[in-house]
Amino acid sequence: MDNTDEPQNPDADSDRPIEHEIHVSPTTLRSVSFNDYLRPQRWNWNLLLRGIDRGIEKSVRRPLEAVSVRSLRFFYLDGIFATISENFYASFIVLFALAFGAEGRTIGLMTAVANLCGTIALFPGAAAIEKTGVRKPLILASGGGVGRLALLALAVLPFFTRTPPVTLIAIIALHGVRAFMGNFANPAWTSLVADVVPNEIRGRYFSRRNQAMALAAMLAAPLAGRIIGAFPGADGLGIHGYQIVFSIAFVVGILGTVSFAGIKEPIVPHDQKPRHARGDLRRALRENPRYIGFVAGAFIWNLSIQISAPFFNVYLVQDFGATASIVGINVGIFSIAGLIGQRVFGPLLDARGTVFLQKTTGFMIPFVPLFWIFLTRAEQSYALNALAGFLWSGYNLANFNYLLESSPKSQRARAVALYQTVVFASAVIGPLIGGLVSDLVGYRPIFALSGLGRMIGIVVFAVTHRIRKTAQENRPYR
Repeated sequence: MDNTDEPQNPDADSDRPIEHEIHVSPTTLRSVSFNDYLRPQRWNWNLLLRGIDRGIEKSVRRPLEAVSVRSLRFFYLDGIFATISENFYASFIVLFALAFGAEGRTIGLMTAVANLCGTIALFPGAAAIEKTGVRKPLILASGGGVGRLALLALAVLPFFTRTPPVTLIAIIALHGVRAFMGNFANPAWTSLVADVVPNEIRGRYFSRRNQAMALAAMLAAPLAGRIIGAFPGADGLGIHGYQIVFSIAFVVGILGTVSFAGIKEPIVPHDQKPRHARGDLRRALRENPRYIGFVAGAFIWNLSIQISAPFFNVYLVQDFGATASIVGINVGIFSIAGLIGQRVFGPLLDARGTVFLQKTTGFMIPFVPLFWIFLTRAEQSYALNALAGFLWSGYNLANFNYLLESSPKSQRARAVALYQTVVFASAVIGPLIGGLVSDLVGYRPIFALSGLGRMIGIVVFAVTHRIRKTAQENRPYR
């Protein structure tokens, strides 16, 4: 509930709403009578939360109710726990499959299946919001529930089978289940976040939240790599180490689920609840032409990314003999660079806007996979991951905010589902192309192809945004 959100009555000792309003600052929070209410679990969370308090204090232009601050804090904590869980899992699931004899085609198939499952989950997720009128329970049950149970299933899988074909099928299936559940929750998550996080603080808030998440990833991934290396098992495959890290990913992920449960879902008036009739989304998109160019560019961009994305770590392991520890260190370096990037790009986003930031970072990122072609040692990837982490922190921050800005509010859930469907449809095709090409001619050609495709994708975004924006500005008022 972590791929980059109106107050209501508190669930404290009384159903009576809090009538106080506060200017959010750490000093104020320590002095008000309902101070304990603001602290999740009524503990002193100052070390974890002072960053977000300062971010809100500097950005907010109007007082926030105590329940809103509490929701922002829980969302902050959810991001930390979700990131730790993801980094104990995502960077090592491919290596887990390699330990059972997976080849390039198998890795491509595993990624494609996961992306296909993610694709077909999005519109059912949006439809579920419209049918039930709630968002948080859907998120907790799908991505926060079944999706995280899949991590536990991966951890215990080797107790039941180690026959390579059977195990690989199970890994692919569980990876797909996790992707389906996470993306089923995505439209609800994006819609809820847009309501929970006030628009005027989004740049600084998400920047600080992303900084905390990057710090968590910086610590988690290298630790996971060391754990895998420390428990090679009798067969030398490191299976026991993978079981341990997937178990930790499950436990920490459940802490994220509990944190997200603390967010108060805003009460949406009945006449403002999401409804959908045939043709509503098409009409909404016609009124938001800028969104069309955004989606078109995203298809090309993400197709190009997924051609190479599953194979960087495989390339390091197979061509340079890299270990799980080196993979973990790379993730840590990526996260450190992302932490620095958040400090730079958060204020820049608020000052210059999402389009400027997305274009600035988007025209640099295509060079990163090209640099991978010239590696001669595994350790040289550290510098490339530092560059990638810095640039991607800015791009992801801008891209998420642009999605919130450009998607039509009346059909936001379905607009988000459409965007994610396009993204994941491209991500189904990309790994299959990459797996086929890598088995035929090696990994370097797919890195070159990925860099070229990314450049085309960001050019499409820049050009269509400019054309669409000009067309809107020149449209006569009626």
